[in-house]
Amino acid sequence: MESNEKKRLVVGISGASGAILGIDLLKAMQGFPDWETHLVVSNGGRRTIAHETPYSMEEVAALATRMHPIEDVGALVASGTFRTAGMVVVPCSMKTVAGIATGYSENLLLRAADVVIKERRKLVLVARESPLSPVHLRNMQAVTEMGVILLPPVLTFYNHPATIEDMTRHIIGKVLDVFGLEMPRFNRWNDALTAIPARGSQVDGAGYLARP
Repeated sequence: MESNEKKRLVVGISGASGAILGIDLLKAMQGFPDWETHLVVSNGGRRTIAHETPYSMEEVAALATRMHPIEDVGALVASGTFRTAGMVVVPCSMKTVAGIATGYSENLLLRAADVVIKERRKLVLVARESPLSPVHLRNMQAVTEMGVILLPPVLTFYNHPATIEDMTRHIIGKVLDVFGLEMPRFNRWNDALTAIPARGSQVDGAGYLARP
């Protein structure tokens, strides 16, 4: 990209549970004024946003620099000549993983991901499903072999999260890290976290070290 041109990140929200992760990513990206976000939401993603969050689609769209209709396979992000730093699909359903793995670009979200792969740009899939079937695993292996980064929204406990927001912040921080961006209040592993609890520290009934 030219030095005076804003960097661009394509953000896809598919129908997997965890729509708030995509919304929180868009919010976090607003803290980087030299970046644009180009949003694509699948039909399933719209339903999940309505079901899981208090946000309307208009409010979600307003968080992005620009939103592109899912059916517009001629949109900017459908072309490799539209330069971007890459794409994040968050959350990413197993249907979307399958579409990306097979190159089945039936909508703009899948086409945009296909473009990112063919242009050798960064593609991060925050894939969410549990448990995983053999089909899921085969498709996940296939996209990984294409250079895609699979980043499941796995809970992290070493940073002692106190709220759901703490947990989602850590996941978004890891996504941003792929693109060289620093999430505010993102707790990285450091020397303070490697300290062994002193003998006699209280442990709760579940076996976890009690918080002070």
